[in-house]
Amino acid sequence: MNNSILKAEGVHTFIEQHHILQGISFAARADAVTVLIGRNGAGKSTTLKTVMGLLPAAKGKITYNGKEIQKNKPYEIARMGIGFVPEHMGIFAELTVEENMRVAMLVEDDAAARRLERILAMFSALKKFWKSKAGNLSGGQKQMLAIARAIVNDTSLLLIDEPSKGLAPIIVDVVIDSINQIKERSVVVLVEQNFYMASTVGDDFFILDDGKVVHSGRVEDLVQNEELQSRYLGISKIED
Repeated sequence: MNNSILKAEGVHTFIEQHHILQGISFAARADAVTVLIGRNGAGKSTTLKTVMGLLPAAKGKITYNGKEIQKNKPYEIARMGIGFVPEHMGIFAELTVEENMRVAMLVEDDAAARRLERILAMFSALKKFWKSKAGNLSGGQKQMLAIARAIVNDTSLLLIDEPSKGLAPIIVDVVIDSINQIKERSVVVLVEQNFYMASTVGDDFFILDDGKVVHSGRVEDLVQNEELQSRYLGISKIED
């Protein structure tokens, strides 16, 4: 993929003595949503954390816009324009929605104000609860806040870990709509167990199994391949 904004090549990651990523290689195109899918424990979340510098790559290379980043600190990677929405959202429950957003801003300037305006138009619930403590929000609203915090800066690449987890179907559709809007301005790499969401927003896919990429291609082809879905995702029938 010559137009890849993010590329991982032969990446190995350990958590304590456990060898989680065993030579992961994938690339995210500049004009696509890339989906990392697979069963629980396949290494999907570890992959995003390694890209973000939260876990060290023991071996291999990660490049962002052609520059190696696997030895950079998480705050350095964030300042390069990479946003991260962790699986457990990472919001500050005792702070208000407004305070959460302002803490996330690297710079409060006119550009940030315009981004914030777009975000509040996208997630109207956040505007409604602007002065409320984040801990009092619903699960769906917390997920909206987590995504909003990650894109309030000038984010060219957004990593999102399991955004549909625990959400009602109607809220999943709201998150899908937000990702479709975000991908107009940022490249998105998505870890997702929900095949409906993955197949709705995704363009390219990489299937992980036991810390390795075992299959990749276009999402539209995976939707038609029930054998791959059954073998690696445990899906016996495609959802309508």
